[in-house]
Amino acid sequence: MGHFSSMFNGLARTFSIKRVKNNNGNSDAKEAADDMAKDAKKKELILKSSGYVNAQGSNNSASIFSKRGEKGVNQDCALVWEGFGCQEDMIFCGIFDGHGPWGHYVSKHVRNSMPSSLLCNWQNILAQATLDLEGSNKKLSRFDIWKQSYLKTCATVDQELEHHRKIDAYYSGSTSLTIVRQGDVIYVANVGDSRAVLATVSDEESLVAVQLTLDFKPNLPQEEERILGCQGRVFCLEDEPGVHRVWQPDAKTPGLAMSRAFGDYCIKDYGLVSVPEVTQRHISTKDHFIILASDGIWDVISNQEAVEIVSSTAERPKAAKRLVEQAVRAWKKKRRGISMDDMSVVCLFLHSSSSSSLSQHATTFK
Repeated sequence: MGHFSSMFNGLARTFSIKRVKNNNGNSDAKEAADDMAKDAKKKELILKSSGYVNAQGSNNSASIFSKRGEKGVNQDCALVWEGFGCQEDMIFCGIFDGHGPWGHYVSKHVRNSMPSSLLCNWQNILAQATLDLEGSNKKLSRFDIWKQSYLKTCATVDQELEHHRKIDAYYSGSTSLTIVRQGDVIYVANVGDSRAVLATVSDEESLVAVQLTLDFKPNLPQEEERILGCQGRVFCLEDEPGVHRVWQPDAKTPGLAMSRAFGDYCIKDYGLVSVPEVTQRHISTKDHFIILASDGIWDVISNQEAVEIVSSTAERPKAAKRLVEQAVRAWKKKRRGISMDDMSVVCLFLHSSSSSSLSQHATTFK
C-alpha cells in the first residue's frame, strides 16, 4: 500500500497546481495532463517523427522510423513520450495506422489525444483506488488500474472522434498499439492489427522473438463470433484469398481487414469495436527490446527476422530505420505487383547501453 500511496502523492503534486485554481475535477486533470505534454515536448522528451529519444539517466531509449508506402499519403504515425506524466520510471510508446480517405487525420488525432487522456484517467482512477483502500487490507493491483484507464481512454477517444467537426471518420479509422513501461512492468494495449514483439534470451542463450499481442483480424474465432452476432459479415474477396474483411449486412462496404479500430462508424453497429486488449509483462534482465510495428512490416517480415535485424544494428538510433528498409526490400521481392503499405516502427530498448551489446549514439534521422 505504501508504494502506491507515494506514487499517487508524487503525481498528485504535479496535478495540484491546476486544482488550486478551481475544483472542476476531470477538466482540471485533463488540462494538467495537456500542460505536462507541452512541457515534455519543450524538453524534447516527446518524439512524433522519425528519430531517437534517450533522456539522461534513463534506462529507456527508443528509435522511431516511418515510411510512406505506394498508396498515397502516409497514414501511419507514432509517438514516444519519455518521463511519461513527469514520472522518471515511465515511458509511453505508440504506433497508429490509419485507413480510409480520412485515415491520416484519424491516426494523428488518436495519437495526439490518447497519451494525455490516458494520463488523466490513470491519475483519477489511481486516486480513487488509493482512497478506497485506505484502512483496508485489500491488495491494490497496478494492472487493474492501467486496464481501467485504457478502457476509459479508448472509449473517450472514440467518442470524441465520432463528434469531431473537422474529421469524417464514418468510412475511415485507425488502429492503436501502445505500451506504457512503469519500472519493471510493461502494460500493452492493442486495438487493431499492429503488433508488438519482445526480444528476449532463451534458456539456450539465444535471442528469440515473443509476440506480445494478437493481430485482431476478422477471422479470429472470438472476433468473428462477435461480428456475426451483430449482423456483420466476414468473408474474403475472390481476388484476395485469405484476406478476411468485415462487411455491412446488406452492402459490399467497407471491407475492413481488421476487427478493432477507432472510427469506422459505418460498421460500429455490426461488430467493430475500439475496445483494447490490455496485458502486462514483468521485465527481466533477459528482455532486451520491444518492437512495435504497423502491419506493413509484418506482412513481409517474421517476428524472428525483425528481432535479428534490430539486434544486429550497431547503433540504436538506426534500428527502426533499418527494419523498415529491410521490409521495403522484402516487399519488392515477396509481393511484386502489390502496392507497398505504409510502414512504421518503434524500437523500445529496455536497458541502458552499458548493459546491452547494442551501442548507442543520440542522433535524429531527417
